[in-house]
Amino acid sequence: MAWWKQSVVYQIYPRSFLDTDGDGVGDLRGITARLDYLHTLGVDVIWLCPVYPSPNDDGGYDISDYRGIQPEFGTMADFDALLAGLHARGMRLVMDLVVNHTSDEHPWFVESRRSKDNPYRDFYLWRPGKGGGPPNNWGSHFGGSAWKYDPRTDEYFLHLFSERQPDLNWENPRVREEVHDLMRFWLDKGVDGFRMDTINMLSKAPDFPEGTARGDHPLAEEHFLNGPRLFAYLREMKDRVLSGYDVLTVGETPGVSPELGLAYTDAAQGVLSMIFQFDHMALDKDPGHPTPRWTHVPWSLAELREVTTRWQRALHGQGWNSLYLSNHDVPRMVSRFGDDGEHRVASAKLLATFLHTLEGTPYVYQGDEIGMTNVRFPSIEAYRDVDTLNFYRERVTEGGHSPEETLALIHAKGRDNARTPMQWDASPNAGFTTGIPWIGVNPNHTEINVEAALRDPNSVFWYLRDLIRLRRTYPVIVEGRYDLLLPDHPTVYAYTRTTGGEQLLVLLNFSRETVRLAWPLDSPPSPSTRLLLANYAAPGGPEQCLTLRPYEARVYLTPGEEVSA
Repeated sequence: MAWWKQSVVYQIYPRSFLDTDGDGVGDLRGITARLDYLHTLGVDVIWLCPVYPSPNDDGGYDISDYRGIQPEFGTMADFDALLAGLHARGMRLVMDLVVNHTSDEHPWFVESRRSKDNPYRDFYLWRPGKGGGPPNNWGSHFGGSAWKYDPRTDEYFLHLFSERQPDLNWENPRVREEVHDLMRFWLDKGVDGFRMDTINMLSKAPDFPEGTARGDHPLAEEHFLNGPRLFAYLREMKDRVLSGYDVLTVGETPGVSPELGLAYTDAAQGVLSMIFQFDHMALDKDPGHPTPRWTHVPWSLAELREVTTRWQRALHGQGWNSLYLSNHDVPRMVSRFGDDGEHRVASAKLLATFLHTLEGTPYVYQGDEIGMTNVRFPSIEAYRDVDTLNFYRERVTEGGHSPEETLALIHAKGRDNARTPMQWDASPNAGFTTGIPWIGVNPNHTEINVEAALRDPNSVFWYLRDLIRLRRTYPVIVEGRYDLLLPDHPTVYAYTRTTGGEQLLVLLNFSRETVRLAWPLDSPPSPSTRLLLANYAAPGGPEQCLTLRPYEARVYLTPGEEVSA
C-alpha cells in the first residue's frame, strides 16, 4: 500500500505559525522549533504553504522565484534544516506547487510584458481587447474582470485571481519544461510531494468564449476548469517527473465530480495520488448568487451525508479521497460545521472523528488540533486578505451596502479566519511573536491555546492523537468499505467501515440536542463489540438503546469472527 494512504497530513501556513526573530511574521525556524510538538500529535506529513519569494499580494501564492526562500521566512539553509528535522523524525514534507499563475514580479512576466516579440511573451495569455474593453467577460475569483490592460503593448493579460497573478500559458511547451525542472529541483532536495494549487485550471478553452453565468464579470468556470488538454499536461508531468520519485500529489480541483475524481486518482491510470474536491465546501453557499463564495446559508446534515457517501462509494477500491474540513482558504471548521460556543470542544472532537474514520487521507489544519475558531475583528482595517479587502471595497465603498452586514459575512466566510496566528499560550501575542503580529491574534487565545491543551487530558489535542493512533492500529480505518446507516436521521450520521477482518461503527450526533437511538445495525451488539473511542467520558458499552449527548461521537469495533460479509 502507498505510504500516503496510511498518513495524516498537517497543513502549516508559515506566516502565522511561529515567529522566532520578532518581526511579527512566522518563519521556518519557528516550524523547526515545533517539530517535536507535531511528532507528539502523531502527524507524519507536513504540507507547507508557499515559502518562496513573493510580493505577498495573495499570501505567498503570487510567486516571483520558484527556487528560493522568502527572506522573511528565512534562508535555504533554514529550509534544509527543517527538511532534515522532519526526516530524522520519520516525517515527510509536501510543498505547495503554484503553477497556474506567477507573480507579476516573476522575471518571466517582467520580460513578457516588455514587447509583443519578447521570447517570454508566450509564457502568459495575452490578447487584444474587443470593442474597447477586455477580450471577453470572464471574471476573476477575487472580483472584477479577469483581464488586465497593459498600455505598454496595448493588450490584456489573463489573471483568474489577483491582477498581480498573471496566468501561465500551458500551451507553450517551454512553460511546461520550466515547471518540470523546478519540480525536480525540490524533489532532488528531498521533498516528498506537492499540493498542486488550482491544478485543474491550467487548460483554458483556446478560443476564450464568453462566460454564461449571470453578472458583469462571471466566473467562466465552464471554460477553464478541467479544460481540454488538462489531462495531457498532467500525464506528461507524471511521466517526465513524478514517476521517478515516491511522492504524494494532491490536486486542488474545484468543480470535479466523483466520476472525474476517479479519473484523476485511479490507482492504475490516474495522474494524482488524491484531490481536494469542493462539493462539501459549497454546502453553505448560495449557488445562484454571482459571488457564491461570499454567501452564507444554512447547511444540512442530509447534504453533508449525501456528498460524503457519494465520494466514499465512487472512489473505494480504485481512487483515493483526501479528507478535510478546513484549510488556509476557508473558515475554521469548528465555527463552520460545529459549535464554537458551549460545545466547542465536543464538536471539534466530533468533526475530527468524522474526518479520521472515513476512507482517505486526513488533513489537519494548524490550530484545529486545539479547536481554534473564527475571529470577529471589529473593522475592515484589521483584515489582510486581498479577496476580503476587494469584497469589502466592491460591496461597501462602491456598492453602497452596509458595512455591518458586510463584516458579518466576512466574520463567517473570510479567509483570514484561518490565518490569525497560532495560539501557543495565553500571553498578549499568544506566544506567536515578541513583535507586532502581521495580523491580529484572536482574543480567545487566553482560553484556547496549546499550552492549556497539553495540560488538559480531555483536550482536543489528546483526543486527536488518539484518533491518529487508532488509524495506525486498525487497518479497517484505512482500507475498510464505507456503508451508510440511518440515511434519513435528522441529526445522527452513522456509518460502518468493513473489511473481511473487522467492522467499525461510527456514530456522530451533529446537534446541540440529546438523541436517543436504537442500535443501528441489523444484528444486536456482539459480546466482543467494544467502544474504541468516544468524546464524552463514561458513555457505557454497546446497548440496544443508545443516548447520544450534544455533538457526541462514538467509535465501536467488532472483531473479525463476529463480522458478516
